[in-house]
Amino acid sequence: MKSLYKEGDLNEMINRIESLPPNAERQWGTMTPGQMLAHCSEPFRQAFGEAKLKRSLPGYLFGGFAKKVVMGDKPFRHGLPTNKAFIFKDDKNFDLEKKKLLEDVRRFGEGKGNNLSTEPHPLFGKLTSEEWDKLFCKHLDHHLRQFGG
Repeated sequence: MKSLYKEGDLNEMINRIESLPPNAERQWGTMTPGQMLAHCSEPFRQAFGEAKLKRSLPGYLFGGFAKKVVMGDKPFRHGLPTNKAFIFKDDKNFDLEKKKLLEDVRRFGEGKGNNLSTEPHPLFGKLTSEEWDKLFCKHLDHHLRQFGG
């Protein structure tokens, strides 16, 4: 499994993000490239403790099961439910969002889990640094593939 804590994997992910053009065509879904970059960047704020999202009732009821499914080796399915805090309907500045995401990915990878909040994930509950890493790798891969990257 890929890991943003490994320099080679981190550089590969950075290169994939850097090579994404502003006019990339989505393969599924409704987001624009700029919205997707913002969508991918926002969860890092929660991981770093800069945004606090409360656990929802579905998180308490089904979070453990969902976590097992998401942490498996299969790629994410298309159309999975998304926390409303991570949905952007307005136009986003592609270059600005790309810059923010690259900064977040570098900060996460170079921190190697030492810069993460202990607050629970709003759906999955408590995550280890390795689980955050796996979640981010899979999430980024999913959305980069969504735009052919």
